[in-house]
Amino acid sequence: MNQSEDSNTSTQPASELTSDDTMDRLVASCVAGDGSAMKSIYEHCSSRVYGLMVRMVGRQDADDLTQQVFLQMFRKLNQFSGQSKLETWLFRLATNEALQHLRKQKRRSTASLVSEPATTDDNRLIKCDEARLLEAALNRLDSELRAVFLLKEQNGLSYREIAESLGIPEGTVGSRLNRARNELRHELTKLGYE
Repeated sequence: MNQSEDSNTSTQPASELTSDDTMDRLVASCVAGDGSAMKSIYEHCSSRVYGLMVRMVGRQDADDLTQQVFLQMFRKLNQFSGQSKLETWLFRLATNEALQHLRKQKRRSTASLVSEPATTDDNRLIKCDEARLLEAALNRLDSELRAVFLLKEQNGLSYREIAESLGIPEGTVGSRLNRARNELRHELTKLGYE
């Protein structure tokens, strides 16, 4: 990519995209059809969306769903009102996509969402690393609780941003987050984590 002296914000590296004004300019450029602005937004936001998808639906489907979310975002970008941060709106799209995927998956199969069943073999549980236990415990949570927990703990969104992302009241965010933490503690205990 060639940058001139009067370079547009859409040609800045993703690492320099920190201000809301910069994102607003990139959104405007995207709506106008600027491919480099689309690339910049994708580079800035894709790893966080992918991380959310991995935790919500697993690695197997995360790539495809992340791509779907960005395709959907770029198609609907002219509908973005700018009342919230672009990332908040993007997380709403991602969460909705993940929840829709999980509902379809649930209808197709009555199998558990857990990637591996719980075991009583203490030696095996002791050898599991904490990240694997956490992932297994997260997979046991209801998808709506998991979404709130991940948006708060993994992505650092505020209660207001989570409420906007999920289309629920802020009070519901707090109660779901509290319930998610309690259920997560319970699931981790069941999996042998102390």
